[in-house]
Amino acid sequence: MIAAQESITAKLCSFARAYHSNIGRKKIFDDYLAYDLMGKEEFEEIGQLIQNDFQPDNKADFTGFETERIYPKLNRYIAPIPLSRIAFAETKLLQFARKHHGCQYVICGAGMDTFAFRNNDPRIRIFELDHPDTGRYKRERIRELEWNIPKNLTFVPIDFSKDDMTEVLLSSGYDPDIPTFFAILGVSYYLTLPVFEQTIKNISQLCRGEGEVAFDYPDETTLADKSSERVHTLASITERLGEKMLHGYSFPEINSVLDKYGFEIEDHETPQMIQQRYFEDRDDGIRAFENIHFMLAYREAV
Repeated sequence: MIAAQESITAKLCSFARAYHSNIGRKKIFDDYLAYDLMGKEEFEEIGQLIQNDFQPDNKADFTGFETERIYPKLNRYIAPIPLSRIAFAETKLLQFARKHHGCQYVICGAGMDTFAFRNNDPRIRIFELDHPDTGRYKRERIRELEWNIPKNLTFVPIDFSKDDMTEVLLSSGYDPDIPTFFAILGVSYYLTLPVFEQTIKNISQLCRGEGEVAFDYPDETTLADKSSERVHTLASITERLGEKMLHGYSFPEINSVLDKYGFEIEDHETPQMIQQRYFEDRDDGIRAFENIHFMLAYREAV
């Protein structure tokens, strides 16, 4: 199953959303709570990591970072994927919720996701699945910020390497008969195909009502020798930070897994489509990655 707890790469994604909200122009996605939830200390630590060329052991004597030194690296290697995929997923979620006059929203590996505190539709019941350590840290930050936890939010502690996702969700108040939207963002990069398939199988078992699943994935060019410098560099960065990319998926592989468990592809955004939708006519160097795709799959009620 998916990774056990929030990683440095997840923190890099949180940083990208916070930085873009605070400083970015022509917003791709405005996660205006990301900085508050992350906190000044961790924000500066991750900024320093970027400044030090993603070398976690190369700490400077001072705290913080220089914006002009991280801006090009952040925009080239880190920001494009988390900014566009969250915009994609939340747009699809809200469309699904409007269609059904509410729904359940299951976030697999929620980390420092802020949707529950930005959401203004109480008919969306949110289940945040994450490692117990990450969940505790997040709840501590929420207490420090004195945020009120919405009544429609349920924190679901889970160790994906040990626990059964179906059992854990069902014991947390999840109703398999209610239409449900699942988000699996930033996960497939670090899964083999059989493990990704098991994840889709688990989701299919949780859907008796209508279901949708949104995810991003790297295509089969990712680990090829002829992939672009940027793709190679990002793979090198994540491996350096302890998360090696294990597989690049072909479209037939993805389609076969989804079809096997009753899902039909509803929307497939290629790198070219992502570039056109989210990054066209920008002057800050943020461009869609050449190998990243977004997918939305639908499963009818059974």
